[in-house]
Formats: sequence, C-alpha cells, structure tokens
Amino acid sequence: MIKNHRSIGIVLLFCLAACQGPPSPAQMEEWKGEIRAVEKAFNDMAQAEGLIKAFEYYAAEDGVIRRSKKIIEGKQAIREWYEKDVRPNETLTWTPTFVDVSQSGDMAYTYGDFVFTYPDTTGAMKQNKGIFHTVWKRQANGDWRFVWD
Repeated sequence: MIKNHRSIGIVLLFCLAACQGPPSPAQMEEWKGEIRAVEKAFNDMAQAEGLIKAFEYYAAEDGVIRRSKKIIEGKQAIREWYEKDVRPNETLTWTPTFVDVSQSGDMAYTYGDFVFTYPDTTGAMKQNKGIFHTVWKRQANGDWRFVWD
C-alpha cells in the first residue's frame, strides 16, 4: 500500500512539473527583450560587417528568405544569394516596431520598418523604404536564429 502511494505521489509530481501554466508576464517580457537584442545585434552586424555576414550568421540552418520573388532555402543558399546580389555601398537598416513570443518561448516574430540604400546607375544614392517581417526560432543551444525573413 505504501509503495502504491509513493508511486502515485511521484507520478503526480511529474505531472505537475510537466503541466506548468503559461509563462509570467515578466518571463514574456524577458523573451521579448531577447528578441529586441538579437534584432539590434543583427542590424548592427549588417552595418559593421555587411549584409552577407549578418544574414549568414543570423540564419538558422533551415532558414528561408524571399528575395526577387524567389524563395531561398537554407543558410548556405542565403549566403550564396547575398554574395551574388549585394553590391558595394548598399546598406540595409531596420528597427522592429512589434515583437511577440510564443507561450513556450521557442518561437517569435517581429515586424517593423526598413530602409535599403543603394547607388543608382549615376552613383546617386537612392532609398527604398518598407516593412519587414521576421520569424525567429530558439535553437537547441538557446540562440535565436531567423527561419523566415
């Protein structure tokens, strides 16, 4: 009888541990802060080290981007696309205006404004402005990498 009660108690403890409720507002804000920080680091790397390095570094192995009406799948393909497409003096800056994180803390998305600056055929600098949307996934090591941009 005592063995059965211990077994039941152990099972109940495991069930309680597995059935945690939703994250606290503080935990959600912490995760959102992580995403804001990774977006800033991504943007900062793009400015300091270039688009090729930044997009390769922050892409998940199975990351996807949509560029020129095409889907580019995988970290290596993303790097190759940027190597062929990026020209000298092009810059891309962005700032998220919205961040949200899943209740499980392993997925997030952002959107906001971007500015793409490039030289035209005469060398004059032009700008395209728009809205970006990025989906982030927490990797096994805890790092955030984009799976859609």
